[in-house]
Amino acid sequence: MAVTGVGIDLVSVSEFEAQLKQPGTTMLSSFSPGERRDAGGDPRSLAARWAAKEAVFKAFSSGFYGRRPAEKEVAAREVEVVSDAWGRPGVRVYGRIAADLGPDVRIHLSLTHDGDVAGAVAVIEAP
Repeated sequence: MAVTGVGIDLVSVSEFEAQLKQPGTTMLSSFSPGERRDAGGDPRSLAARWAAKEAVFKAFSSGFYGRRPAEKEVAAREVEVVSDAWGRPGVRVYGRIAADLGPDVRIHLSLTHDGDVAGAVAVIEAP
């Protein structure tokens, strides 16, 4: 396995929370029911999951250097942040990312939040 993409993203928790509270926003629909459940209503946890989606988009895009970046073509719902039985984060991908990456790819993910900042790092490994 070789690293084929790396992505990182930071999110202002207060700005993210303000977006969630805007009338008519569809931001929450970017998260699966499982993501909302795992976040437990904590805006910091949701912001970290949003950062994870962005980090995966960036890692995917960097792995296909010279091609159009994924951020403009991939929906946020195509990247799902999941938790294992011990609460460790992982990623499931769907749609274009899943098709382009194939079945033998691993995506490593790290989430964090401290104060008003949430962040994530994604690393894609492929054979």
